[in-house]
Amino acid sequence: MLVLLPVFALQGPIRRTLAAPATQNWMTVFVAVVVQALPFLVLGVLLSALLAVFVPPSFFARALPRSPALAVPAAGLAGVVLPGCECASVPVAGALVRRGVTPAAALAFLLSAPAINPLVLTATAVAFPHNPRMVLARFAASLLVACAMGWLWQRLGRPEWLRPPAHRSTDGHGKGAAFWGAVRHDVMHAGGFLVVGAMAAATLKAVVPPAWLYTAADNPVVSVLTLAVLAVLLSICSEADAFVAASLSQFSLTARLAFLVVGPMIDLKLFGMQAATFGRGFALRFAPVTFVLAILAAVLTGTVLL
Repeated sequence: MLVLLPVFALQGPIRRTLAAPATQNWMTVFVAVVVQALPFLVLGVLLSALLAVFVPPSFFARALPRSPALAVPAAGLAGVVLPGCECASVPVAGALVRRGVTPAAALAFLLSAPAINPLVLTATAVAFPHNPRMVLARFAASLLVACAMGWLWQRLGRPEWLRPPAHRSTDGHGKGAAFWGAVRHDVMHAGGFLVVGAMAAATLKAVVPPAWLYTAADNPVVSVLTLAVLAVLLSICSEADAFVAASLSQFSLTARLAFLVVGPMIDLKLFGMQAATFGRGFALRFAPVTFVLAILAAVLTGTVLL
């Protein structure tokens, strides 16, 4: 009763606030990000639970090359088979690490899967019907970054920088109970960070003046950096980002390629999910290097192919 009275007394201001264009825009973006990402997050959680409960650890030893240097590109190319976005790749990569896959290979998979899977490439082709090379450029640049980050982690990464995802024991439980227990745990854990990222993206989308984008597009360097940063801030699902990039026609194709390469690899919600899965220390090191390499790969690939 004490809670309802203030709400009733303030219903006029609350109603006006909710009806304001800025609030409506905020809610639209927030709901769009969550609705786009949630099905694929659930898909990733289901795949993660299947890997953790039903797939024997020896499978991964047989599936990937013994050499870590060769396992990285093999895992990067394996990203083609996951029909989901970046929200799905994080829990799957965590499950791979739990099952004994070398972290360098798991991280290559984490970065490549959201950008080179068939659904994303098909969406890119549909969004850029007059620029078919954009599909090849996105595939090449994204795979290049994924392999480079995997090899870089293999060379310079330290075990203490990456917190192994918690291993959930199935002792004393049937596989069915263990599977659904893993699903509930990961949905609650990763879903919270998805909501926080969606809230941040909606807030930024609502407050950034559109005129700023037109000013930034006039400078080649600024335009690439602007769309790279925008990809991080907007946190758009990789299966929808091609249509957003296509709508930014005032920017060059290379700048829009940077948007498509950076977004699936590091954005606000991804940073939170990576921190939750592998530790904050890992995310603080991994995200900035990924961001820089993604921009460089997009510029290089765009210069050659676009």
